[in-house]
Parts: sequence; C-alpha cells; structure tokens
Amino acid sequence: MADMLAALVAAADEASAAILALRGRAPARRKADRSPVTAADEEAERILLAHLARLAPEIPAIAEESAAAGGPPARPGCRFWLVDPLDGTKEFLGGGGEFTVNIALIEHGLPTLAVVAAPALGLLYAGDGACALRRRGAGAMEPVRARRRPAGGAVAVASRSHRDRATEAFLARERVAAWQARASSLKFCLLAEGAADLYPRFTRTMEWDTAAGHGVLAAAGGSVATMDGAPLAYGKPGFENPAFVARGLNGPPGS
Repeated sequence: MADMLAALVAAADEASAAILALRGRAPARRKADRSPVTAADEEAERILLAHLARLAPEIPAIAEESAAAGGPPARPGCRFWLVDPLDGTKEFLGGGGEFTVNIALIEHGLPTLAVVAAPALGLLYAGDGACALRRRGAGAMEPVRARRRPAGGAVAVASRSHRDRATEAFLARERVAAWQARASSLKFCLLAEGAADLYPRFTRTMEWDTAAGHGVLAAAGGSVATMDGAPLAYGKPGFENPAFVARGLNGPPGS
C-alpha cells in the first residue's frame, strides 16, 4: 500500500507540473454537458492514466475527460480507479488557486487509496484507509486528523459556485458558527485536516469529483454519507452521485 500510494503521489506531482505549465495559456471549450475543458485537463489526464497503466495494468481506470468523450463508461467491477485530472476548471480559468488533481482507488464501492493535489497552493493530501497525510510545498508528509465539532458550532464549507437553497436550508438546521466558500475537492481536505466540520452537497456531482477527497477524509476519521445516512458508494450506474454530506469526527449533531 505504501509503495502504491507513493506512486500515486508521483503521478499527481507530474500532472500538477503540467497543469501549472499551461496556466494562463489553456483556452477553454465546452463539452456536451456545457462544462469547460482545457488542454490542461487533457494533458493531466494523459499523464495520470499512463502512470496508472504502468502501476497496475489490471485495474481499469475511469477518468472524467475520457468518460465525457466516449459516453458513460460501463460498470467496472469491484476494483477500479477514479480520476479527475483537474477539478475546478472554472477556478483554473478564472485565475484562482483552488483547483485539484484527484486519484482514488475504489474497492468494493469505497475509496481505499486517495491523493488530492492542489498545485497552485503547494498542497498535497493522501489517504491509505488508515492514515491521512498532508504535504506543504516540498516538505515532508505529516499526518492530519479530522476534528470533533467545536462546542460553539460547526464550521461549514460549501461550493463557491453551487451553493443553492437546499444547502442554505440544510445549514440552517445545523449548529453552524461560520461557513467558508471553497472550490473543488479541497472542501473534503479542509475537513480532513481539522479546519472545518461539515460539507453538504445537493447539486450534481460525479463520482470522479468526490472519490479522492472522500478517501482522504475517511482516512482522517471523517465520513461521507447520503442524506438517508448510507455511506456514499462508488461504481453506481451512470457514475452520478446523490446529494451527500461530509462530516468530521463528530457525526450527526448530538452524537
């Protein structure tokens, strides 16, 4: 597991460097679903898929851009990779720094290995199911842990571009002391490192959007569940997620 996680970190680092090299000179075009895609998305995906094919050629990989180009992929079985080469393309195009590179290994419906890199911020997070790690810049990996909800109320994070009425209503029912608007899978990582407590999502996401962040958070002691309390699972037909809520260590209010 340690060797495989180290290989995923190396893959994310190479993809991150490619994205930064194209920053500011990668014009966007629209995919069929009207979401933007750039040469940076495509080059990062090419790099990541090449690494995964060398690392574990027997494990199928489902990646956002190849899935968009070829239609919904077939159900991949009990063990597969989920890859989002550049989560937060709008953030990338707008000059912000909260975009990420995401790789997750799914086994029996759950992420067991995960890497989230935020190249513009010099951050990388990883999880192996038992321990979550963070790297700042060129520093060493250090363990991180989700926190219990503070007595004064939770810090919630919500999507910068997808905060809707359902999100507002959910947050109104929780003991929320403050909230932060963040982009991409970094929202999961804030929970994993104990900087926030709660992340609800009601608008559409795909499995490759959430798997790596979910894996990092789960390794840090947190959870991601659907609104009926079931664990968010992967390998669903169409690879589309239902609404979900990610939490730190404390679980539902009052636990």
